[in-house]
This record gives sequence, C-alpha cells and structure tokens, in this order.
Amino acid sequence: MPETFAVAGAGLIGRAWAIVFARAGHRVRLWDGVPAALDAALPLLRANLDDLEAQGLIASAAEVVGRVETVASLGDALDGAAWMQECIAEQVEPKAALFAEADRLAGPTAILASSSSAIAASRFTEELPGRLRCLVAHPVNPPYLVPLVELCPSPWTDKAVVAKARTVMEAVGMVPVSVNREVEGFVLNRLQGALLAEAFKLVADGTISADDLDKTVKDGLGLRWSFMGPFETIDLNAPGGVADYCARYGPFYERLQAEQAPVLAWDADLVTRIEAERRKHLTADRLGERQVWRDRRLMALLRHKKDATDEYGG
Repeated sequence: MPETFAVAGAGLIGRAWAIVFARAGHRVRLWDGVPAALDAALPLLRANLDDLEAQGLIASAAEVVGRVETVASLGDALDGAAWMQECIAEQVEPKAALFAEADRLAGPTAILASSSSAIAASRFTEELPGRLRCLVAHPVNPPYLVPLVELCPSPWTDKAVVAKARTVMEAVGMVPVSVNREVEGFVLNRLQGALLAEAFKLVADGTISADDLDKTVKDGLGLRWSFMGPFETIDLNAPGGVADYCARYGPFYERLQAEQAPVLAWDADLVTRIEAERRKHLTADRLGERQVWRDRRLMALLRHKKDATDEYGG
C-alpha cells in the first residue's frame, strides 16, 4: 500500500529522493524554505524522469511526477507521512532546528532521516523528545541512479527503527548498508577520502597527471568496482582467495601504508594546479552539461546491472 514520504529540501538531493520514493509507487510531499527552489523543483524533476523513461528505467515519467506535490510548509509535508528525508544544508544548526520542528509535527511512528554526508545524527538530535526515531540515511549523489544508502543511527536510535529503515529502503529500491557506530563521514566518504588523499599526493609530487590519475580509476579500478567491492576483488585476484592474496601482497601493502602517511594537505597551490588541468579538459561553463552526461552514463550502467544475472546473489 502506498505510503506518504516527506522530503525537506528541494535541491539536487531532495529532488532525487523524491524520484526514489515516487518511482516506488509512493506519494511524496516536497517542501523547501526557499520558495524559488520549490517553484523550480517539479520541472527539474520532470526532466530527470524523462531521461529515465528514455533509458527504459521507468515506464512513465508523467505517472511518477504525478505522485509528487510541492507544499508550502514542513507541517503540510509531514501530515500523515511515514518517513521524512531531510536534505538541507550540511550544517549542524539548521539541521537541529529542522529536526526539532519535524519531531514536533510528525506522527509518532514516522521515521526522521537525514541525508547528512558527514555530520552524525547525535549532533542534532540529542535534545529531541523523539530522538529514538532519528538516524542518518546518507545517499550517494544522485540516489535515484546510485542505490547505496548508509544507515547510521545515533547511540540512542531505537534498533527497531534501524531495522524498519532498512526494510523501507529496500522496498523503495535502495541498497542499504548498516554503519554500526558514528564516525565522521560514515563509510563511503571515508573510503573516497582515502583514495582522494593518495590521488592528490601522487599529483602533487609529479608521479602522474590529474587526467591520467582519473583514467587509472575510470578505466582500471572503477571497472571492477562497478560490480565488486574491494574484498571480493582481492578474493578473486589470487588462486587461493583472500588469505592467499594477503599472504602474497600483505608485506607490500604494509610498506605502502607506512609511505603514504602522513597525508599531504590539499593546499591552495595544489588545488589550483588540478583545477587548471581539469578546466583544460572541461571549461567551467560546460560543467552542467557534463553532469547530465554523467547521469545518463549512470542510467546506462544501472540498466546493464539491472538486466545482468548474478548467479551468486551479490
């Protein structure tokens, strides 16, 4: 039976979450404190849905967008909603204010989730009467194309709420993972941060250009990582599996880790160098165009993964 989902924040992530919930057959109420953002939301959302329809990933853009309505207040969005997905600025104070208001307005069984990229739920829910129902549901941008969502509770989040959140996310087509304790950046951004730190360092010391570094990932590691994680990757890269791989290459990686620390700071001169190299390949005025290209490539990859049969259930 369709539920009602409230989305607080009509920016890029909020609109993407609205697609996730509406695509799964649910009603969505989209609210934003900035009227201009709310006014622009449905046309932008429709454009994304038209692309999904063109790629064969949904049957009807019109049908999906018809399940989404914009509303004038947070209270209107939360009226009868089973779930709130907060998608506002990555700052503690605005999140704390919104969650306090949502906790007051939402029904007693509604789950209150944040799209926070790095801020733990404990930092903006501790004083709430309903803090047991609050958690982070951190997506990857854009969540309607990249299905992973990190579920990270605060120390006081009810375990039953976490279990229900996982069920809800699976039901709307997401791939939830459980982050068992609060760490800054959760897991995905920590992994991305480790790769970025070494990428910046290798470019800074002249080992490789920024463009060739990108090729190393997109035409190398990234091809495997689009359907396997790092542990499955090494499991298949030695005849005897993980233990065999670690026995063969463990000493090398131990030496590498010692060499990689401490991480080089992302200083202004280095950022300027990489920015200049990127702009040679893509001028600033074409960033939006390239983002559309990225999303369409992700749609094609998503369609391929959807059609592929994985006999091992991975």
